[in-house]
Parts: sequence; structure tokens; C-alpha cells
Amino acid sequence: MRNLIFSSLLVVLVMTTAANAGPPPEPDAARVQLALRRLGVVGRVLYVAAHPDDENTILLAYLQNVALVRTAYLSMTRGDGGQNLVGSEQGPELGLIRTQELLAARRIDGAEQFFTRARDFGFSKSPDETLRLWGKDAVLADTVAVIRRYRPDVIITRFPAEKTDTHGHHTASAMLAVEAFRAAADPKFHPEQLVGGIEPWQARRLLWNKSTWNSKPGEDLSSFIKLDVGTFSPLLGVSMGELAADSRSMHKSQGFGVARTRGPIAEYFKVLADAAPTSVKSKTPSVFAGLDLSWGRFKGAASLRGLTEKAARAFDPTAPYASIPALLAIDRALDGVPEPSYRAQKKREVADLVLACAGLFVEATAAAPDVAPGQSLDVVASVIDRAPTKVTLDEIVFPFEPATAVGKVVAAPTADGAAAALELKRSFVVPATAVPTTPYWLAVPPDPGVYHADLALIGAPENEPALAVTFRLTIAGRAFTVVRAVQHKWTDPVMGERYRPVEITPVISVRPDAGVLMFPDGAAHALAVRLTAGAPNVAGVVRPTPPAGWVVEPATAPFSLPRKGAIATVTFAVRPAAGAKPGVLKVVAEVGGAMLGRGVVTIDHPHIPIQTWLVDADVRLVPVALVKGGTRIGYVPGPGDEVPASLRRVGYEVTLLDDATLSAASLARFDAVVTGVRAFNISERLRAAGTHSALMTYVEAGGTLVVQYNTNNRLAPLSEPLGPWPFDIGHDRVTDETAAVAFASAAHPALTTPNALTAADFAGWIQERGLYFAGKWDPRYQTVLSMHDPDEPPLAGSILWARHGKGTFVYTGLAFFRQLPAGVPGAFRLFANLLAGGHAAHGH
Repeated sequence: MRNLIFSSLLVVLVMTTAANAGPPPEPDAARVQLALRRLGVVGRVLYVAAHPDDENTILLAYLQNVALVRTAYLSMTRGDGGQNLVGSEQGPELGLIRTQELLAARRIDGAEQFFTRARDFGFSKSPDETLRLWGKDAVLADTVAVIRRYRPDVIITRFPAEKTDTHGHHTASAMLAVEAFRAAADPKFHPEQLVGGIEPWQARRLLWNKSTWNSKPGEDLSSFIKLDVGTFSPLLGVSMGELAADSRSMHKSQGFGVARTRGPIAEYFKVLADAAPTSVKSKTPSVFAGLDLSWGRFKGAASLRGLTEKAARAFDPTAPYASIPALLAIDRALDGVPEPSYRAQKKREVADLVLACAGLFVEATAAAPDVAPGQSLDVVASVIDRAPTKVTLDEIVFPFEPATAVGKVVAAPTADGAAAALELKRSFVVPATAVPTTPYWLAVPPDPGVYHADLALIGAPENEPALAVTFRLTIAGRAFTVVRAVQHKWTDPVMGERYRPVEITPVISVRPDAGVLMFPDGAAHALAVRLTAGAPNVAGVVRPTPPAGWVVEPATAPFSLPRKGAIATVTFAVRPAAGAKPGVLKVVAEVGGAMLGRGVVTIDHPHIPIQTWLVDADVRLVPVALVKGGTRIGYVPGPGDEVPASLRRVGYEVTLLDDATLSAASLARFDAVVTGVRAFNISERLRAAGTHSALMTYVEAGGTLVVQYNTNNRLAPLSEPLGPWPFDIGHDRVTDETAAVAFASAAHPALTTPNALTAADFAGWIQERGLYFAGKWDPRYQTVLSMHDPDEPPLAGSILWARHGKGTFVYTGLAFFRQLPAGVPGAFRLFANLLAGGHAAHGH
């Protein structure tokens, strides 16, 4: 939620908000002094790239903490098409994780975070494809909306706008930044954005920040602007390289933990456009050449330079409250700034500093993390004054209630330094019409390329708080308004004190135990539906509605849950009738005449706040003509691996293997052994020579080993062989999930045994065909398939197949890790053939 600021000549009325999750801000003296210095700087920079982890955290840290300009990162997507090293979440759930990783990174480097509505639909080789799938006008409009609201002086792209050999999203992000640089100033471009004080905006300069990691040896960079961003900050006690490493290491789901860097760090920039008047352009090139970043740029603001410099010099870290009079003087002077955006921004900064210098701790907490519509919630609102500054709580506003006059002085610290909290407890009722909480971009189904959102929310990283308490305070004779999200606070025995925002949840959460049910034999399958009460005494019936050609028994199932949090499970038998087609089974719970068909999904990782979203209680029903060979599968999971669960759903007996079971003797009982995606990248035991020997002994004795894709690069090198003979893993991939697939030989056992495959088995794949195909291989390997993206040569490395002794070795870069959880029938049939190793049935 953006901070809102209101002012008058008599009082200062400032609304400050804490983050949706986490404790209220308590900046230390060093950060207070840094913020005081920032009051004298008025520049803004917007950095633009495509995904979470694309941002240059060193540059962001430098701009925010050394140059002291307000700095923000605009990520076109939330990274929901990427991969996940910390869990099994994919798609929207991964997007939630990566959104929070970006916010965690920004809390470290100090910059702000924005997004467009663009979906990360997976790797794209072409910016033309990217812009077509995103819908260029929609994402360009979002970019322009962020620029018009943020009003940057300088826009910097991470990637060049020319088509190069890189991710299509990367190039498209730069192309959009270039076009938005001018379009934001055009009042005829999406004029519906120009409401509520939003006006066209022309940034003064557009730069490309060239990546140095892919610079060629000896490349001439003399024409680029050079900037050393490795500055050491005595106040923070770290260099920007160190701060940036901590920030970048928050991208844990992508495996981007990095070492701290100390010393000079050069960044290079090329000017792509310059709208600064000729009279102020500088002959000496620099990022801010010719731009006035002082209060001198505004008429009537001349006094602010002296006031801010004096406040910064006079700051006493042992008595920060002594700076409050100077801050109030700055606030009065800000009334004379004619530019409303900067006036509002700096008033917010002043208000935050007053709260920090006064030692105020303001929070609103609840004993429960959620509340259902129509239910009551107990909230404790607290104000603690830890400085000898008079603070009065004049009024408080709890959610859904009118303001309550308080008129109490918050107790100052006693002689022993203790500060008593002024607490107000209130129980209020959430209206029955309240909308349950879910991330705003996931509230309705998306289009293929973009999510949907109200115009007012475009750019926002997350929702406004579902519930908030407003505190109206008087500090040193001035009025302030502070808004705090209502949060649930608890103590974790390992992690200590934790916070999460209180959310509005449905009266009943409806969660089927599977999002996809596969029917390989026409027999009935059990579907368990988990019901969780969001309120006490919830009773009703569950009504599954099957698609045509499917039968569900029983037709309904009653339930009764006596208390909030109570859980019940009802089970249905689902079976296809003759000729049934794939379809969607909708499950709803009827409670008091209301049909509730969504469930709460919780995402909990220690490096980000707990996240939830509401998912429709839909189940895809997929008939599949599937013949299995051996069914006893040993599986070495990769990170976030859902393939074992998918195999179990079609009748395989899957045993997860750990280091202790990776021996020839232990493996001998399995018909096939499978390694998950990137399993060799993350497991030292798998890479060990002894394990390779055991795996090859298993194959020689008649077993089948299927190795799903791994990477081999500077971040995840592979030094040991994967198969019986050498092959290289490259970067080749086929991103078009509809790409035609040619069979190397229609009689190859991978295509015939035990399932006879046709082109129809490659219909309905999602996101991509595959990635990290084999690039070179020993001639003893057979290739099975050939495929390619448009205007590219055929690629044969998606499957390598080899007989070794009595058994079979397979390497595959096909994206089974996406296709099997999604219930793609042809992917199951092909994977069954790989597991069979060319045998209709076999065993050991």
C-alpha cells in the first residue's frame, strides 16, 4: 500500500503504514541519519527488467544508500514460469514466493518494488513472441502507469533493446521501457490513467546498464558511462557489494545465493534517450549529468537545503528525539514545494523520521491469523513511547467501526528506562459481505499472457492490508496519523517472534486432495475432499458437479464442524462412463444457501512471510490409455519434485531414495530408477564416482535408469558422468509447447513399448517441450525424437537412449516435471515407455 499524505497550514496529518507482514519499522540511528541526509535529495530512478532476480542489486543499493535518490525496481513479471529450488510450488504459487523474495531483497537494499501484470509463461526465445503473448499494449500501459505515478528522473534498463541471443522477456522488457519513456509523456496514451492527480510524465534520461558478467574479453567500453558502485558506507558498516549480495541472496527459489563483494565495482551505462533541456545537459557524461537533485530545482523550496543539511549535521544518535523540532521545521517548509509528488513523498519521509526519533512503537495484533466474514476478531492496539517526547493518542479507528476518542498521553520512559504500553483491546465483527483475501492478481482467472487487476492496483507488489487500525497521534504539538495492518504475532520455538497479516478467509475451505485425477484403466478412483472450518458450527453438504460422461458417488456428502479450525474429510468415488472425455469436476460446499468452492493454500518458507491464496476446488479428470511395464520405481527426488506423486496416481509403486539406498544391492529390487530434475546438481552423493558405478552396475544387470534434465554451467557444474558413455548437456530447449515432434524411428522401443505413441501424444503439453537437451553425445547413444522452435534447426537431444549390458539408460530434457503434474496423457504414455526400458514387463 502506498503511503498517503495530507497536510494543512496548521497541522501535519500523515498516514504511514507498515508492511503487510513483519514487525513495525524500528530503524537504528545509522539508518535514521541516512534518511535525514536523503531528505536533501530529490531525484528518482526506476530500474526496469523482466523477472525477479534480474535486477542489479549492487546498483540499486548504491543509488538508494550512497546517491540517496529514491530508487525502485519494476519487474515485468513475478517469475511464475520459472523453477523452484526451495519447494514444489509452480505457477502462481511460485510467483507468490518470488514476489516476496523481491520484497525481502528490497528490505535489505532499501529500494522499492513494482510489477506489471505480465505473466511469466516460461522461456521465450523472441521478444516478438513475448510481446504477442503478453499483449504489448496492456504491459506497455502498465509500464507507463508506473512511470506516471512514480515520476522518475532516470529510467535504467537491465537489458539492451536490440534483439540478441537472450531470453525474449529480457529484450521485451527493454523495448517496453524505451517506448514507455516517451509514451508516459503523451496525454493521448491511455488517458484513463490520468485521474486523481496523475499527470503525463517525461523522464529526463533513459540508460542501458550493460551487464559486465557477459562482456567479451578486451571489449571496448570507453563509450559507456562508468560508475563505481562498490562504495563503503560507514553508517551501514558494509560496502554496497556486501549489501547487494545479501539482497540478491534472498532469491533462494532460484538458487542465487552469492558471496559478498568488497572493493570497487564498475557499472557501465549507455544513453538511449535524453529529454533534458539542452541548457542543462552536461558535457561530462554521468548517470545524473545536468540533473538538479537538490531542492534548488523547485521554486519556493530554497530554504529546504539549509534545513535538511542542518538537521543531518545536528543529529545525535544517543538522543534522536532532539531532532524532532528540526524535522517539524522541514515539514512546514515542505508546504511551499509546488510539486505535489515530491511534497507528499518528503512529508512521508519526515513523518517516518519523527516516529523513529520519538522511539514510538505502534502495532495492532490479533490472536488468530484469520477471520471469516460474519465473525468477530479480538485485536490489541499498542503504542509505546520510548523517548522523552510527549505523545498523545487522540483517536483510534478499528476496522469496520467509527473513530473512538482516546485522549490519553502515552507514558514516557520511567527512571529505570522502562516504557509502558498504552493498549486498547477491541472485538469487532467482520461484515458478512467481506471478500475473502487473495492476492489481487489471482482474484480472477488470467489471460494467457497477463493477469487482471484494477487500474488503481497496477504496479503494486501486493494487496493492501485486509484489516488495519488507524492511530491519530499528537507528537510535539503536531498531528500524525499512523495506519498499521492487523497482524497475527506468535513465537516460533526455532525462529523466534514471527508476524503474518490477518486475512479474511472463507467460512469453509474446500480442498480436494488432487488437482488432477488420471484414469488409466477406467476403474473408479477415490477423491478425498478436505474441509476446514473458518468459523465455529459450520454445517452443510459437499456437492461435486462432474462433467458430462463422468459419475461421482455419492452425489452429496454432509458435514458438520463444531469449531473454527476443525477439519473433516469426505470421500467420493469418481469413474468415467464409456467414451468419457477430459473434463473438470467442480466441488462446492453448500452452507446456509451459499455455494463455497475455494480452498486456502498456504505457502510457508522461512525466508519469506507466510503466504496464502484461494484456489478453486476444481479437479481435472483425464482418461488415459496407459500400459505400464514394471511398476516398482526407485526415485531420487530433485528440488520441488512432484513427479513421484504423479506416478503414484497412475498405479506405480514409487519409493523415494536417499543417500543410504544408492547402492547396486539396494537398487536391484526396482524395475526402474529415476532421478529428478537437477538431482545431480544438488546431490554430492549422486555425483560421487562410487554412486555412478552403482547405477551403471544396476543398469548392466537389467535395470532401467531414467535421468531427467540437469544443468551444467558455472553455477551448477557437473564433473562426473551421468551415463555409461560421455554426453554434454547444453542450453538447447524447445519453448513452443506445440512444436511438431518427429520420430527418429517409428519402431523405436521408446515409442512403441508398451504404449504405441503417435503425434497425438504430444498434444496438450504446457509451457514448453523441454530444456537442457543433450548437445553432444557418444555415438552409442540413440536419439528418439526431433523437434525445434520456429525458424530454428531441429534438435535431437531431448532423449538419449542406450542399451548397457542387460538394461537401459535414458537421459531426457523433456519437461516431464511440468507435464505429469498437469495430467498430460501423452507425457504419461511416453514416460511409461522410458520406465519400461523397451520391455513390455520385466522385473528383478
